[in-house]
Amino acid sequence: MNRIFNSLLFWLVFTSLLAYAWPAQQLQFDPFTPPALIKGPLIWALVASAMFFLGTLVRRDELRPLYQHPWWVVLGVLTQVLVMPAAAWGVTQLIPLDPDIANGVILVGCVPGAMASNVLTSTARGSVAYSVSLTSVATLLSPLTVPLVLRFVARAATEQSLLESSIRLSVLVVLPTVLGFLACRRWNRFQHWTEVWGGRIASFTLLWIIVIVVAGDRENLMHVGLVLVLALLVINGVGYFAGWFVGGVAKLPEACRRALTLEVGMQNAGLGTALAVTLYGEDSLATIPTAAYTFGCMLTGTILAVGWQRGGDCVEGVAVQRVADE
Repeated sequence: MNRIFNSLLFWLVFTSLLAYAWPAQQLQFDPFTPPALIKGPLIWALVASAMFFLGTLVRRDELRPLYQHPWWVVLGVLTQVLVMPAAAWGVTQLIPLDPDIANGVILVGCVPGAMASNVLTSTARGSVAYSVSLTSVATLLSPLTVPLVLRFVARAATEQSLLESSIRLSVLVVLPTVLGFLACRRWNRFQHWTEVWGGRIASFTLLWIIVIVVAGDRENLMHVGLVLVLALLVINGVGYFAGWFVGGVAKLPEACRRALTLEVGMQNAGLGTALAVTLYGEDSLATIPTAAYTFGCMLTGTILAVGWQRGGDCVEGVAVQRVADE
């Protein structure tokens, strides 16, 4: 029983269902939806907090092979930028969807990787350093890659708000991670404390973010049909398979291969929702796929990460260091 209650998967499903089913109108009270004035700053603060504590889990021996093999990062970003939009476009061609829903599905495939993949990589005992590198580079490039892909695939134009969102997200991913890493190098006592609590705090903040997103998108999530669920699962599955396959062909160490798998399959659907509102309007059906994918990829990613955690003893630093020494 204790093992169940200590499971990230259990708390993800329990808190998300509670936030989704909460009768806010009847009770006139919603603990899962913060006031509009603080909702945005709170989410950004939670993202920064999660990345800070993930930074405390990064070890120096993880960084050395990334310096020696920068093409690992290039390979991972290219896999995501090429595979996910193609998968999303292919799904919209094979599965009959409402045009607005199809636009939202394509947006899911175009946005960069999510911060959640960094947390789940830690859960899966993958390379946090590699995961954060992939997220950071993909996010920094998104003001260029997302408009280009959207113009090519969906013939849609994005506004400059994408640049602002990408820069802000990059700062909240890179800077807190670096600060967390440096803090552990500076204070040994703090490092020992974060070895026990760092991953738990990062997971808690991630669950908090997901709960806020689910509660805020209750109405959209109510309109998710089985056909759309199938379409999103196909995209998600193609992403996981592509990351694992490419990592195997490139002979990446196991820790990096796990990180790449999660990074490619999990998309920043929150940014996708913001883009859907910007491009198609708040009332557009295009926001439904992005809202659904936020929870969906988190659920499948958590199942995958927990499975790796329980089934394998891959230690990121050891696995990566072995390759670096070869």
